[in-house]
Amino acid sequence: MSTIKQGEVFEHEFQFTQEQVAEFAKVTGDNNPVHLDAEYAAGTKFKKPIVHGMLGAAVFSRVFGTMFPGEGTIYLGQTLDFKRPMLVDTDYVAVFEVLEVDEAKHTATVKAEIKTTGARQKVLMDGTAKLLNELRF
Repeated sequence: MSTIKQGEVFEHEFQFTQEQVAEFAKVTGDNNPVHLDAEYAAGTKFKKPIVHGMLGAAVFSRVFGTMFPGEGTIYLGQTLDFKRPMLVDTDYVAVFEVLEVDEAKHTATVKAEIKTTGARQKVLMDGTAKLLNELRF
């Protein structure tokens, strides 16, 4: 397994279905109708049901724990800014850039963003994560 260095970038494409949003609502108890009820959401500024912000942020955990850096990663902290809503059945890309690595502590600071796909990418969510991985940093 190779060591991850400052400046490395990783991307992961994904989308959420309405069924996944409903499952997240059930698990968390966040049954806000803006996420679950198309008729209700039509009367909001979003016009459609939106994905829970924390469900979107869970993509960061998925990537860190299973892909980049992957197995053995411990999530130490995360800042988040929600800039635009995410919609179901829409393609997104999560982009990760390693900002700093502390090899002595086996930690890294990683910029994490969720963007729309295509030529005119818009940032929907961003933040900075602090990670520990004794094999990769």
